Amino acid sequence: MIRLLVLYGHPQDPTAFDRYYQEAHIPIARRMKGLRKWTIGKVQGMPGGEPPPYYYVADLYMESREEFERLLASPEGQAAVADVPNYATGGVTFLYTEVEEII
Repeated sequence: MIRLLVLYGHPQDPTAFDRYYQEAHIPIARRMKGLRKWTIGKVQGMPGGEPPPYYYVADLYMESREEFERLLASPEGQAAVADVPNYATGGVTFLYTEVEEII
């Protein structure tokens, strides 16, 4: 399985980020078909109490990188990607990872 890990930097206005992500981006991204799993979460901190380098994280899962490429090339995928600059004022990093379940 392949995960697309999306790491959002700290936004200029966290309240505006939260509102836009929930009210606008999620409905746009939900139109993408074929995801095996999609999780989101606000970063709560780091061990040791240091400030976290990221504000928000999204994990999207599909069976293969090729499936991700097709999904992101679709009109629905293109719309979701094009929407990111509308709210990600703290920057965003996209990482593909191969996932191996241990437990």
